[in-house]
Amino acid sequence: QVQLVESGGGSVQAGGSLRLSCAAAGYSYAIEYMGWFRQAPGKEREGVAVISLTFGTTYYADSVKDRFTISQDNAKMTVTLQMNSLKPEDAAMYFCAARNQYSWYGRSWSSDREYDYWGQGTQVLVSS
Repeated sequence: QVQLVESGGGSVQAGGSLRLSCAAAGYSYAIEYMGWFRQAPGKEREGVAVISLTFGTTYYADSVKDRFTISQDNAKMTVTLQMNSLKPEDAAMYFCAARNQYSWYGRSWSSDREYDYWGQGTQVLVSS
């Protein structure tokens, strides 16, 4: 079993920055991808950014490209999401996710059905 523990989040004004971290513990050596999803009230959960722990390949939602950066620390089994130039529409509950399989088999990285493990979530609030 894998546990994902998130930290960071909080409240910031528009244009500000926040940093989220997610640490994997337990049976984590099989994890190939880790990343972040978010869900705003009344909306579906959406993929934000994911990184391949083996190759460092990154995937971003179009809405966060050039503002968010995902990075990894394999020694600590941790991924970090640096969020800059935050907008009110970035406000949501952010969830860490992890996937064991390397191949996507033609499916999308941004589908939450493709992930095996989830964290409890951390709130991000952005005021205008």
